[in-house]
Amino acid sequence: MTHGRVNPDCRLDDQGITALGTVHYNLMEPQLVEAALARGEGQLGRGGAFLVSTGKHTGRSPKDKFVVRTQAVEDDIWWENNAPMTPDAFETLRADMVAHMQGRDYFVQDLFGGADPAHRLDVRIVTELAWHALFIRHLLRRPERDALDGFRPDFTIINCPTFKADPQRHGCRSETVIAINLDAKMILIGGTEYAGENKKSVFTLLNYLLPAKGVMPMHCSANHAPGNPVDTAVFFGLSGTGKTTLSADPSRVLIGDDEHGWSDRGTFNFEGGCYAKTINLSREAEPEIYATTHRFATVIENMVYDDETRALDFEDDSLTANMRCAYPLHYISNASSTGLGGHPKNIIMLTCDAFGVLPPIARLTPAQAMYHFLSGFTSKVAGTERGVTEPEPTFSTCFGAPFMPRRPEVYGELLKAKIAKHGATCWLVNTGWTGGAYGTGSRMPIKATRALLTAALDGSLAKADFRKDPNFGFEVPVSVDGVPDLLLSPRRTWDDPASYDRQAAKLVAMFAANFAQYEAHIDDDVRAVALG
Repeated sequence: MTHGRVNPDCRLDDQGITALGTVHYNLMEPQLVEAALARGEGQLGRGGAFLVSTGKHTGRSPKDKFVVRTQAVEDDIWWENNAPMTPDAFETLRADMVAHMQGRDYFVQDLFGGADPAHRLDVRIVTELAWHALFIRHLLRRPERDALDGFRPDFTIINCPTFKADPQRHGCRSETVIAINLDAKMILIGGTEYAGENKKSVFTLLNYLLPAKGVMPMHCSANHAPGNPVDTAVFFGLSGTGKTTLSADPSRVLIGDDEHGWSDRGTFNFEGGCYAKTINLSREAEPEIYATTHRFATVIENMVYDDETRALDFEDDSLTANMRCAYPLHYISNASSTGLGGHPKNIIMLTCDAFGVLPPIARLTPAQAMYHFLSGFTSKVAGTERGVTEPEPTFSTCFGAPFMPRRPEVYGELLKAKIAKHGATCWLVNTGWTGGAYGTGSRMPIKATRALLTAALDGSLAKADFRKDPNFGFEVPVSVDGVPDLLLSPRRTWDDPASYDRQAAKLVAMFAANFAQYEAHIDDDVRAVALG
């Protein structure tokens, strides 16, 4: 039985997925909320938000992600970073998952990944949970209803949380599996209720497909000046570094909060919504994001709430520090209606430095920008991945290694070429610790970070006096209006300057050891930065 709107020539039956129960095609938000409530998948919250728990998986499972190793992709995939799966194992997994699906009800959403029609990916998401369909409907871009009549997916993603993989039978690591088959144009997800796997699977696909077209895929947020898309800024960074918070500047137009492409025509958002962390979210500091947590159909993941009043507790991280809300982009009043911007005028690389060494902002040369882009230094913060309970220093190349199918130099060279062609100014911004390392110092004040970014984006920071950082060689402003001078000199914020020096030397050595893997693949100017 089928229900909803779909291309009559492209149902699941036509894709070889048969004998299911009722298949609900392209239900809209009210119907999906009704279905999720009727199926007992969660609770209705204040304002009509949908409250849900994702069980034991409260973050992504990167170690359970696999790429099918076929002759067509053999030379393109960065196998050191992407675990291989054999075609036979994938086919066994697919057959077993389809058999598991028989007789069960499913929800299908036909959606776009990419605001630029020239580069978008048409994706079909098949989900066992109604709220997963609601989530991905928020996070990807929604076709006009009439367009669904002729929709044919480029890729299909099937997500069955109740399916448990067998490592010996399916060539995976555990009962959880995310298997990407680029030849078959299919992704299979099993054994996890964490909805973020759906959206990151689409991002991974675009990261593979777009470089071949000369388009730079970016794990970044983006905004532009009101009425002036040419004045676009992008914010690179892993989860927890502040991409969502810092790009949602009420004085600028939000293009998107997590994933974008940079083509010959400019910047375009991959998504149609936002997926914001809610831990310690407040009405005062982030009023727009806070307001979405009380709006109809916003998905609230893994938050503690009062059973009677349904009031959300933004400080209780007993379920996870990775509590989140997912909502459509139009819930933010200053969001772009097109998801399009110009070529980036400013590139911000966000890092959460748990060592307390880096300054709150630094200006980078193009070579330094590529060095820090390939390094991707930050700290994994609690909850973004399973097992991470406190900040953990890490190097995640291109600020998104888990989502990069190709070698990092492919993305680095694309970025370098586009910076050279369009003349972007690059900044490194530390949203991590100051006055000491994690456990001793404190988080960088968000008020100071916002003031520094405002100065960078309006051009006034470029006129400041700068000093050369003795550890990394980049330029650090000496004084900026609204920011204490002391904060701009990390060594002075420490009670014991000698301890800072030891910590800085340790971090510099970590950078050097990590970057050694790229030295054979980079140009001399970037190599000079690496060698100091």
